[in-house]
Amino acid sequence: MILLSWLLWAALLAALAGGLWALYRTPPQVSLRRELAPSAFQGVRTPMALQVQIHSRLPVRYRIEDAVPRTVIPDVQPVFTGELLGTREHRLDTLLTLNARGVHDWPAATVRWADPLGLFWHSVALPVPDRLEVFPGTHGLILPDLLRPLLSEGSLSRTVGLEDPITLRGARDYQTGDPPGRVHWRLSARTGTLTVRELERTAASSLTIFLDTSGGATFTESAVRLAASLVREAMALDLPVAVASNGGSTAPGRGADALHRALLHLARLQPLLDLPTIPSTRPGGNLIILTALAGDALVAQAMRARATASRVVIVAMPEGFYLEPGEKPRRQWSGAPDTIRELERRAGVLAGAGVLVYVLRGNQSVLRLGG
Repeated sequence: MILLSWLLWAALLAALAGGLWALYRTPPQVSLRRELAPSAFQGVRTPMALQVQIHSRLPVRYRIEDAVPRTVIPDVQPVFTGELLGTREHRLDTLLTLNARGVHDWPAATVRWADPLGLFWHSVALPVPDRLEVFPGTHGLILPDLLRPLLSEGSLSRTVGLEDPITLRGARDYQTGDPPGRVHWRLSARTGTLTVRELERTAASSLTIFLDTSGGATFTESAVRLAASLVREAMALDLPVAVASNGGSTAPGRGADALHRALLHLARLQPLLDLPTIPSTRPGGNLIILTALAGDALVAQAMRARATASRVVIVAMPEGFYLEPGEKPRRQWSGAPDTIRELERRAGVLAGAGVLVYVLRGNQSVLRLGG
């Protein structure tokens, strides 16, 4: 008799458990909506609001987790738990810290629910398509010679723009650092004082920034930050800007759309070991090349680009020989790569051909590039 009673109770409990399991197989109705900017800069904190609505016709226990991308750190983890019968709304306001550039797809949220006793838990993914564009961080720059002369399209100017070799505004005494090609030999012979020609300046039509990412991951991260900073400076000067790499190039332009294209290209950029291939530049524009190695192939392409570009600038950044913003000077234990030393030896010849060379030597800050 006792055995029969136990069997009846076991059957009753099994029937109850089976009923609960079958009754709660269907998930509650859940809607989740995120409110955040679609794009932001690396290293900043951007606000996010999360709204969740859950409805169930049965008493239910629930847990809703909205997993953020791995490189995004929320101040408060987006998790909602509770018990309900009917409808309930949750709202969470938090800040996100963006630790890495890139285009990040948001993972699906997870909805877990169970009967009031918590005997059987079920889970389902709740797709909420979202994409967060994290642009490289930018930093201030001191650029008296690299960007400030490239103000805008226009006529001849006495102070801004590129020097026009077919014009002559006047003459002045030679100063240390003046290129030999500017010496006015006839006037110098007549006056007995070394004199150089002063030329009018004409503005450029556009700026293209090319990144040679064959220098590795560390260089690439520094290069994209510098490129983003150059883009920002050029946009402030109302100069049409394009960004290029082995992965392609953006269309040159001004305004928000062109800025978004350039920054998105930089956000997606990854190191490549392929030989750099510089695309054709807009005639009359300017080309800035960021590189860690500056090999012969890159220099040859820079010379070819000079056939159409008004000016080509090679910015060599050998890894470990320049300071990021905020870094303190450190001891250098090795010399620059052979390709960089060769580039410095050829800098004078390249300058005569219209290809300027800037090498960030040991403990030189990128903030003073061109200074």
